[in-house]
Amino acid sequence: MADPRGFLKVRDRELPPNRPVEVRLRDWKDTHAHREDGQPYLKEQAGRCMDCGIPFCHQGCPLGNLIPEWNDLVRRGQWGDAVDRLHATNNFPELTGRICPAPCESSCVLGISQPPVTIKNVEVSIADVAFEQGLTPQVPARLTGTTIAVIGSGPAGLAAAQQLTRAGHTVVVYERDPRIGGLLRYGIPDFKLEKHVIERRLEQMEAEGTRFRPGVEIGKDVTWDALRRRFDAVVVATGATVPRDLRLPGRDLHGVHFAMDFLVPANRAANGEEVAADAPHAAGKHVVVIGGGDTGSDCVGTALRQGAASVTTLAIGKKPPLTRPAHQPWPTDPILFEVSTSHEEGGERTYLASTVDFLNDKSGAVVGLRVAETEYQPDGRRVPKPGTEHVIRADLVLIAMGFTGPETAALTDQTGIELTDRGLVRRGDDFATSLPGVFVAGDAGRGQSLVVWAIAEGRAVAAAVDAHLRGTTELPAPVGPRTVALRG
Repeated sequence: MADPRGFLKVRDRELPPNRPVEVRLRDWKDTHAHREDGQPYLKEQAGRCMDCGIPFCHQGCPLGNLIPEWNDLVRRGQWGDAVDRLHATNNFPELTGRICPAPCESSCVLGISQPPVTIKNVEVSIADVAFEQGLTPQVPARLTGTTIAVIGSGPAGLAAAQQLTRAGHTVVVYERDPRIGGLLRYGIPDFKLEKHVIERRLEQMEAEGTRFRPGVEIGKDVTWDALRRRFDAVVVATGATVPRDLRLPGRDLHGVHFAMDFLVPANRAANGEEVAADAPHAAGKHVVVIGGGDTGSDCVGTALRQGAASVTTLAIGKKPPLTRPAHQPWPTDPILFEVSTSHEEGGERTYLASTVDFLNDKSGAVVGLRVAETEYQPDGRRVPKPGTEHVIRADLVLIAMGFTGPETAALTDQTGIELTDRGLVRRGDDFATSLPGVFVAGDAGRGQSLVVWAIAEGRAVAAAVDAHLRGTTELPAPVGPRTVALRG
């Protein structure tokens, strides 16, 4: 049982300090200072967990992480047991502990009257201890003789592959990029997720028997039909990589790019890979980021490290409140004003900003944006308010407005697979698509979502595939495709 008076003895929420801004802007290393031996605050923070009887943090987490249990084990200093309890529900806590927005903390019962437990920091600390102590590969006792192809090596694909490999299936993960990891590797900057974190987990998976085939694009290098003939089952986990566009006058000007067209080459360069000479770069430029989410924040931090002259973020909506609004009561996950580590580092943030058009010079390059104040219509539409237009200088414009769905052209052309009205791969309650033996998990079937949902769906689709091949399964299935997150 947790310390019954822990939350009374330690009322303040304490996290390790971030690295100084002036230091971290000079490199691409993690902005956070993580667990260090001898720091007592971790046990104290874990001891604030109330053992509340009905842990709403479980409902806030799609994985069903056993949060009160491993909080108490950390409080007692039983790190080995905490590692086991954490990995019982989460294949990659080193990822969720770093890049998940932690909806579990919004659901923490202590959060009703005090700052919630630092669940995410305790989680990543347990994960780092696990690697320090050495993770033993879980090699299956026997092989089933069946083969499974997983397409995509993001969190959903990797979670499905690890679960199915441990169940005894022969699993091959295909990735079109030259290295495994998907957007974890190429879409998220190192200052949020250093790539050695991915590498050490891939080493464990390879030791367990998972096979990786990077640099192979299914639908181009290997047709989908050929893949289906070669394997007993196929899991589509390609993510939702089609960016949401902003079709306004001047959109095709030189210097206007999607966020990923900027982030991917920046991440490649930071890890010593070659990039095209004409890849967008922020050095000396006035950068405008359209979109105030996580991807936009990543653009801000990247542009500042590249030496941008200025960085401005435009958000079309209102500035979120600092505290939980009445219409988003506990335990829902509220939309609040947040300052990311990138926003701490510099730049300006403007709300109620609607882009009208992109301005160009005689050479066809962008030189600015015409922006107006956002006006809310009675039907909920947001439009530029007449008479409020003004110009913002911009040499580089990055569109970071999210993603609309997966790339499905080759899949539909070669197989005729069914899609939803939103362009997602249609699936049933067992994650099965309209094609026999083909399943889908993660953003490709769900739409753009959180890393924790991707891992949860990867685990669940693994159970569905295992049951499909063997008639039964002992793999856990934390969610179904129709399960929805508890959000405001």
